[in-house]
Amino acid sequence: MSDLQRRYDPPGIPDGWFAVAWSKDLPEGGVERVHCFGEELVLFRTRNGEPRVLDAYCSHLGAHLAEGGRVMGETLRCPFHGWQYDGDGNCVAIPYCKRIPRAAQVRSWPTAERNGMILVWHHAQGKPPSWEVPAMPEFDDPDWTEPRHFDLKVEVHMQEMAENNCDPAHFQFVHGNMAIPESQISYGDDGRYMRIVSGNQVETPAGIFNMELERESWGLGVTSVRMRGIGDAGLMMFSSTSPVDERNTWSRWAFSVSRDMADVAGEEFIDSMSKGVLQDMRIWQNKVYRPEPVLCEADVFLAEFRRWTKQFYSDPASAD
Repeated sequence: MSDLQRRYDPPGIPDGWFAVAWSKDLPEGGVERVHCFGEELVLFRTRNGEPRVLDAYCSHLGAHLAEGGRVMGETLRCPFHGWQYDGDGNCVAIPYCKRIPRAAQVRSWPTAERNGMILVWHHAQGKPPSWEVPAMPEFDDPDWTEPRHFDLKVEVHMQEMAENNCDPAHFQFVHGNMAIPESQISYGDDGRYMRIVSGNQVETPAGIFNMELERESWGLGVTSVRMRGIGDAGLMMFSSTSPVDERNTWSRWAFSVSRDMADVAGEEFIDSMSKGVLQDMRIWQNKVYRPEPVLCEADVFLAEFRRWTKQFYSDPASAD
């Protein structure tokens, strides 16, 4: 590897939960082709409504199970010769044979459905999930609006996007905040959870308010953002940042506001959050990854974040 490559090469693909689709886009019996973690996958929803994810290629002659594959009850049928795979990746039926070869199986990926997203657990060493994706109570609360969805693909390593939460200085220069927000950071007992709380002034049609911004992260792939400060009203954003591969990321956001805020400033808050992502995007699309950035005394959270991320790489060296 050249010195130039070492200076700019991003880390590998981290371990954790990552969204691969919106729940609304996968009806019962639906089959979708997914490229994530540098892998070809097939996503399908069984007749009982369960989302399942398997390696995409049939163990028989390698047909892509998403290209013409069909849901049969709780299984997915290969389009080439009709071999049927259950949600655990085992071939359970071959229409023209009674005996099924022992090796007739494909890898199954742990899945979860939360907050309107279908998520997949990735671990480079194949270890099972070590934490759960939390449900956001606002999305099931009648006092909150129906979630709105926003997504985009960005040509950047996913860690670069997650790092924004620990970079308070950029909020002033990229997003036009009045000042660099004061922030506090804390971690859960197992170290996999991180919480950052910041104070910030926000201008709305109803005036300028001192808002509290709470960001919670479960690994590098799942984050919630809550904004409070106008009475009991608030805004909730749940996002998943998923590695398509080492240099491309698919991010999904779900937004909701409390109904007592919706007519006052709900539209403005949702629009500002969406525009903020696009403001970041110009930076992300045109930057390089610095494995060893030059940090200043104000970059305490960035330094902490870089240390925190190392636990999510099976090969710690890949996070350097």
